[in-house]
Amino acid sequence: MTDTSALIPSIPWLKTRRALLAIAVLVSSVAGCIAMYRVTLSLAMGWQIAMLMLFALTFTWIALAFWGALCGFVVCALNLDPLSLRRLSREIPNARLLVSRTALVMPIYAEPPIPTFAGLEATCRSLLAHALDDHDEQEAANPLSEHFDVFILSDTQDTDHAKLEEAHVAALQRRFAGELAIHYRRRPNNNGRKAGNIAEFCRRWGRRYDFMVVLDADSLMSGATLLRMVQRMQRQPSIGMIQTVPIPVGQKTLFGRFTQFASALYSPMLAAGQSFWQGDAANYWGHNAIIRTRAFMDHAGLPTLPGKPPMGGELLSHDFVEAALLKRGGWQVLLDTTVTTAVSRHNPYVSASHNSFEAMPSNLLDFAKRDRRWLQGNLQHLRLLGGAGLHPLSRLHFFYGAFAYLSSLVWLGLLICTSVLVTYHVLGEVSGHPLPQPLSLGLLSITLGMLLAPKLLGLGLALWQAPHAFGGRLCLIVSTCLEMVFAALIAPLMMAWHSLFIINVLLGRSIEWQTQPRGERSLSWRETWQHTGWMTLSGLLWAGIMVVFSPTAFGWLTPAWLGLVGAAPLVKYTSSGTWGGVVRYRLGLLKTPSSTLKPPLLEAFETLVENSHPYPLDPTTQHPFPLVPTPAEHRGEMPCQSFKQFDRQAATNPSATFKEPH
Repeated sequence: MTDTSALIPSIPWLKTRRALLAIAVLVSSVAGCIAMYRVTLSLAMGWQIAMLMLFALTFTWIALAFWGALCGFVVCALNLDPLSLRRLSREIPNARLLVSRTALVMPIYAEPPIPTFAGLEATCRSLLAHALDDHDEQEAANPLSEHFDVFILSDTQDTDHAKLEEAHVAALQRRFAGELAIHYRRRPNNNGRKAGNIAEFCRRWGRRYDFMVVLDADSLMSGATLLRMVQRMQRQPSIGMIQTVPIPVGQKTLFGRFTQFASALYSPMLAAGQSFWQGDAANYWGHNAIIRTRAFMDHAGLPTLPGKPPMGGELLSHDFVEAALLKRGGWQVLLDTTVTTAVSRHNPYVSASHNSFEAMPSNLLDFAKRDRRWLQGNLQHLRLLGGAGLHPLSRLHFFYGAFAYLSSLVWLGLLICTSVLVTYHVLGEVSGHPLPQPLSLGLLSITLGMLLAPKLLGLGLALWQAPHAFGGRLCLIVSTCLEMVFAALIAPLMMAWHSLFIINVLLGRSIEWQTQPRGERSLSWRETWQHTGWMTLSGLLWAGIMVVFSPTAFGWLTPAWLGLVGAAPLVKYTSSGTWGGVVRYRLGLLKTPSSTLKPPLLEAFETLVENSHPYPLDPTTQHPFPLVPTPAEHRGEMPCQSFKQFDRQAATNPSATFKEPH
């Protein structure tokens, strides 16, 4: 018998952590609202209530981000695991310890084949190289063949594109013959989109595997990271899912370089803060994660929401829901941030080998279009807040994900109310005493300070632990200042886009979930102006009204109206790879650990992309190698779950039902 009590991850004082965070956020919010109440004393009751409600929502959101970042800063500064609060482990994963079977699952839908399969090949090569390092030459030459399989799950509907996929997959299968089994399956339809694609894999082959690692078409993961996750799942059978924190890489446009720099600098710390208080009820982001297959099949079958899209129908942002269902079923969902705290000087091995990467849209328009899809999916989660049996943090994830977009509408309402009230005040239509300017400026300063604090904490952490990974201290400081200015300028644009998207959803306008643009794309002036012209005109009108009625308010609101006025050139020039090259190579700014330390995984990926064979697009051309048949099916059920009722007694007790991986 296995003593499973010792195999459950230790998360000490988790309830205390959550309680202290909740108290800190609540006290901050109440203090801010009291200050705002004093600011709005001279307003009419209706205006006062509106301002207080909008401010309370915005300030609470800011306070949660601030205190979460502070928790992450302390954890990273002390070099601690945010879950166990122990020193970060330097354990090197060992392929000899594998006793399980894992499927690397990559769902794709009309993706560009060269970067997609180059990324998959780089991941597989890294896995094989790490495993071979752990074996003597006299031992089996293929130590992973019994423990890992790869599945490329295509939903591509275009026949010509599918033939191109098959050619690349067949060549990939030939290159890995005798080393790693790579399988290709294409569905005749894409019912359920990505979630339906993975669900079909689970029903057909899921029972063959203890775990599955979900990869997106732009995912890159090192062999050390994959082995480490598998071994942790083997040791701790109560874990249903481990989500890593993928860092964006590979973009050369100015927007892409800003995004990659910000993610590399802030994400490790922010994720550590989230892991610190979320504990075993973390979230799932849909990729670069390992899942216990049978737990997923038993508990994560997605229902269809009643009603028509956009708020009904298929669940678009399925990952949040799958994590919530796993947690409801009694499984632990963890956020592993130790992979992305890799820039620390205290753990040089991790920085060299443990990697989890992804790609990002190369320009603001494609970034906003991706947000449009996510927004519709996240707003659906509001209908699940009262779902039966859900963990309180799962409900918070649903609300948090939706409010990430709704906050733009709240912020817009707050700015409009402020502007209207300033105008009324100048015209003498507000009775009573004038607004107390010192308190207003003080409250504004505190709010801005809490907004900027996470960035400054991230900067301080990097300056202390790993300035060399960002090009040195001076380069890091200047790059951070530039990024903060850039973030301030694009915030009004995202506010405007998100507000427009929300209004469209409320009007019942749904969108199709199409393939995400992943390559470099420089925008034309025509396309840019088509999507941003209304912002520029609105910004000019707003700034003009403020400068006429209140130059002081005009100055206060500069970060908001300036981004709108400069929307077109900002979107246009940040989509340029030329300007991205100038900032990176001529000025030496926006360097990231992935570019300065250059992990072998990224070097291998770039080499594979450069040397990939571009198969002809002519569908009549036959690729030289036949596809390897898919393995024998081992079918299993994946029942749809209900949010209306849940029998907690019937939920899985992982410790009680523990079985050794086969």
